[in-house]
Amino acid sequence: MIHTTEITKKYGKTTVLTIDNLEIPKGQSLGLVGNNGAGKTTFFNLLLDLIKPTTGKITTNGIQVNTSEDWKNFTGSFIDESFLIGYLTPEEYFYFVGELRGQNKADIDAFVKQFEEIFNDEILGKKKYLRDLSKGNQKKAGIIAALIGNPEVVILDEPFANLDPTTQIRLKQMLKELVENKDITVLISSHDLGHVTEVCERIVVLEKGIVIKDLKTSEATLKELEAHFAL
Repeated sequence: MIHTTEITKKYGKTTVLTIDNLEIPKGQSLGLVGNNGAGKTTFFNLLLDLIKPTTGKITTNGIQVNTSEDWKNFTGSFIDESFLIGYLTPEEYFYFVGELRGQNKADIDAFVKQFEEIFNDEILGKKKYLRDLSKGNQKKAGIIAALIGNPEVVILDEPFANLDPTTQIRLKQMLKELVENKDITVLISSHDLGHVTEVCERIVVLEKGIVIKDLKTSEATLKELEAHFAL
């Protein structure tokens, strides 16, 4: 599904990412972990053609992401609040994304209704612009918008950050249900080792832009990761 081949990203003389080969099969849930500056967001930005690779290529479903836009038709993502349109209300933003994905307002109303617990009566019907919501509520809106239109690939950067404990638990359950659908490939980066190992079946550890561990998630994975980052 997703193939990374001899990718590097440099800024001046500094190399921030080097991945010779990384393959993510269709339907796999992959968690990307690492300390700040490890290259997680850089990798996601390359996947979404937000930045250009210095060398190498990434293909999604056979489509090279930096030479074609066809992958956008089946990819949903949320990296940060820059993905939002601040002068729209959440409803207007959902309708906007829905229109891009061939959904009408009735489709979107039915879709967002299933996330009422996550919204916690703080987002819909409040007549607030996205820019005026808290960071946590902006993140909720962005994550749900990424799921509109049944994408085949979902990419979420730090989905648990800035969320209260109740919402983290609800989001984790939602993501676990999402990854059980083997037609969807899910990529999540997170500093929360507990949540990401519960949600994802595979964990890739980045350090200074290099893959140093590639683990199939098991009961021992969390302890192995905690031991690694405790060094």
